[in-house]
Amino acid sequence: MKLIDHSKVVKNMAPRLLWNQVFKVIFFIATLFGLFVLGILLYRIFTQGSGYLSLDFLQNLPSRKPERAGIKTALIGTVWLVGVVAPVSLLIGVGTALYLEEYAKKSRFTDFIQVNISNLAGVPSIVFGLLGLTLFVRAFALGTSVLAAGLTMSLLVLPVIIVASQEAIRAVPNELREASFGMGATKWQTIIRVVLPAAIPGILTGGILALSRAIGETAPLVVLGLPLFIAFLPKTVFDTFTVLPMQIYNWTSRPQEEFHALAAAGIIILLVMLIIMNSIAVLIRNKFQKRY
Repeated sequence: MKLIDHSKVVKNMAPRLLWNQVFKVIFFIATLFGLFVLGILLYRIFTQGSGYLSLDFLQNLPSRKPERAGIKTALIGTVWLVGVVAPVSLLIGVGTALYLEEYAKKSRFTDFIQVNISNLAGVPSIVFGLLGLTLFVRAFALGTSVLAAGLTMSLLVLPVIIVASQEAIRAVPNELREASFGMGATKWQTIIRVVLPAAIPGILTGGILALSRAIGETAPLVVLGLPLFIAFLPKTVFDTFTVLPMQIYNWTSRPQEEFHALAAAGIIILLVMLIIMNSIAVLIRNKFQKRY
């Protein structure tokens, strides 16, 4: 039996340990740099916009005078947008994931679909805006309505929801399915009563994070031609509307410093909405992970 020369082992490991420490330091510095830039950005936004946060700012309609301008139409419009995107994207996304994972047979065609879904998740958002402009705004003559924008943003987040739902469904142990089949349940009953409840943490987490992206995107809505200034609230999904990113974009494009401060206040409101949505996703995930 050949003895191991520990001195040679230590000598061979020394360069790898050195490189390990070097890259550890590089990654730590990169993390600190990112946090430093983010801290400066947040400090600038809060110091510039916190003074304009008030109930009047939330309740007032947009105005050409900074002291009277509010964010009510954009805030309500964002809620309308989420009201369209959430059911459409979740129903189609979760349904597609269930079909691909539970029903579709493995073949070149399903592999082709899977690859394209994964690729769509990395397509720039402005491409979805062009698709929405061609399909929903012009072909279906929906104009710059809540429905047209909601369907466009649903296409944007759909690949993310499908991939997240697939991963959540794939993570459900096969033993749960086999136990359900052993009790005489059908495939559909097993999916509804066993698979979906166990996959809810991953599905909802991915869905809420996808919705967070939807309400923070501006490029597709600019391509659709949503108005930058609108002084009335939508009453149906066929009405014209605006959202927080568009209102912020409008204020930042104006030369007056007061409007820039209003834009910073609008960014704070948008950040609060995103933090709340992400917190809900974390709470849902933690609650159901304890259950299963």
